[in-house]
Amino acid sequence: MKIEFIGPATIAEDGGINYPAKIDGRDLICHFSYEVLEDIDPEAFLGNSLEHFAKHQLALLSIAEQKILGGHAHSSKLQIFSNDLPSGWEHEER
Repeated sequence: MKIEFIGPATIAEDGGINYPAKIDGRDLICHFSYEVLEDIDPEAFLGNSLEHFAKHQLALLSIAEQKILGGHAHSSKLQIFSNDLPSGWEHEER
């Protein structure tokens, strides 16, 4: 399976982020909910979804990749929510 995160990040209707990707050449939208953006680093989130996503892009795309590999992408869309953060997630400076 070939996964390409092609971007760019854009604001979604819920205030979260949509990030285009391709799986084996097929289009996929990875949707990161507003809540997952808040929860990945609560002390640093000041409401700017694009900036916060950029700061944590590697960690968030890694979570998306794991969900894709687990077969959780449906109808050309992948949803990433707070409960997709690894258990015991605590923000660490990267």
